Amino acid sequence: MEVVIVPDAKAGGELIAEAMAKLLGRKPGALLGVATGSTPLPVYEALAAKVRSGAVDVGQARIAQLDEYVGLPADHPESYRSVLRREVLEPLGIGMGQFTGPDGTAEDVQGACEAYDKALSDAGGVDLQLLGIGTDGHIGFNEPCSSLASRTRIKTLTEQTRIDNARFFGGDIGQVPHHVITQGIGTILEARHLVLLATGEGKADAVAATVEGPIAAVCPASALQLHPHATVVVDEAAASKLKLADYFRHTYANKPEWQGI
Repeated sequence: MEVVIVPDAKAGGELIAEAMAKLLGRKPGALLGVATGSTPLPVYEALAAKVRSGAVDVGQARIAQLDEYVGLPADHPESYRSVLRREVLEPLGIGMGQFTGPDGTAEDVQGACEAYDKALSDAGGVDLQLLGIGTDGHIGFNEPCSSLASRTRIKTLTEQTRIDNARFFGGDIGQVPHHVITQGIGTILEARHLVLLATGEGKADAVAATVEGPIAAVCPASALQLHPHATVVVDEAAASKLKLADYFRHTYANKPEWQGI
């Protein structure tokens, strides 16, 4: 995989937003897979700035969701559908008609998971999937020891994840759902381009295991090593445990500009 080391989160956001803009220039109706959390916000902010300046047209762009809580109404402020509406769709001026995501309120959750996998396939597949990474190496809600061939499915949240997410629910862990729907690792790997953004020293061990460690279910993100077009964008802090950091800097510095990421 390609590793790009940037000075800070803002620079990473601008780099990835430029890649998205170029993709939309080539394919106006591209399907962009998006993630929630604080890490990808600089990407969405930089892409929104490009839209406002007229540098990119998102009129035909489509957005796909990575994961969703089970049991939260779609209009709940902390459902990931609502979060993405606030942080991605509205700033970009994209309507809900151009958005697709799993139904976390379905009575038949397994059926909803299978339906979402099919919806992504019927849409032609994800062109670029943006990913974050957990400190334990998880991507989406594929926690350690998830199958590397897994499809979209229901997962039980760890107690630590519920504690971490309680801040979004007024600090009340009792309000945090126990289950989520997440694209599986096998589903994620079907996207044409995977872009993982990681920032901060707290992600350094996970990044090193992803990039330089063995492919292993204990670090789900290591599955990106199997992908033909995976890009890992990290700031200096997140890159601090990489043994080949100097090599990655050298290769990116000498890469033809026209190739992009």
